[in-house]
Amino acid sequence: MRFVVVTIFPEFFPSPLAVGLLGKAVESGLVQVETVQLRDFTHDRHQTVDDTSFGGGPGMVMRVEPLVDALEHVRASHKVARTVLLSPRGRRFDQACAREYAGHGSICLVCGRYEGVDERLIEGGFVDEELSIGDYVLNGGEVAALAVIECCSRLVPGVVGKEESVVQDSFFDGLLDHPHYTRPREFRGLAVPEVLLSGNHAEIDRWRRRQSLLATAARRPDLMARLTLSEDDLRLLQP
Repeated sequence: MRFVVVTIFPEFFPSPLAVGLLGKAVESGLVQVETVQLRDFTHDRHQTVDDTSFGGGPGMVMRVEPLVDALEHVRASHKVARTVLLSPRGRRFDQACAREYAGHGSICLVCGRYEGVDERLIEGGFVDEELSIGDYVLNGGEVAALAVIECCSRLVPGVVGKEESVVQDSFFDGLLDHPHYTRPREFRGLAVPEVLLSGNHAEIDRWRRRQSLLATAARRPDLMARLTLSEDDLRLLQP
């Protein structure tokens, strides 16, 4: 999968893109990330990308001209499938969205800064959509872009060693993940559930499914409300 990130801080990305599974995916070519310096598309000696807001108010607004010039360059040279502006007022990013993006194969991520971007970037159709990673405000879109890159990259075949791990992740099927345990079998009076030591894989699967259902019902009733539960699931939820 290929990502092109438009940002005024390209130096934000090399370190996190060089470690762990994501670093290995980038090194092997399974994931490609290219940054585009927005200031390269300005036309003044100060490389100005922001200005004061018409109508007054605090903070600065990112100018539309360098943003559009940068995006037209990206579309001409990279042929990305979708252009996404990271914005607090955008569509909420979730696992379903990650699967959708991974299916596109290439994404351009535009990192906003300051008070936001000139609205004409959206009005003019220069981006396909706005995307938010949560109901909070960051200094800029770079952290959000990294979250999108890492989440989508996990869905690229070969990035995660055991693809079964991806299927069992939280949110993959709309549920939170079940609890996990490893050695020792007992720690300060806390024991591993006996079913996990039984060797009965059918019972282990049922226990894990039930724990996922219970955790989702207790902690994320909003997710639970969206699910269509099977008769087996309903039985597993019984006390």
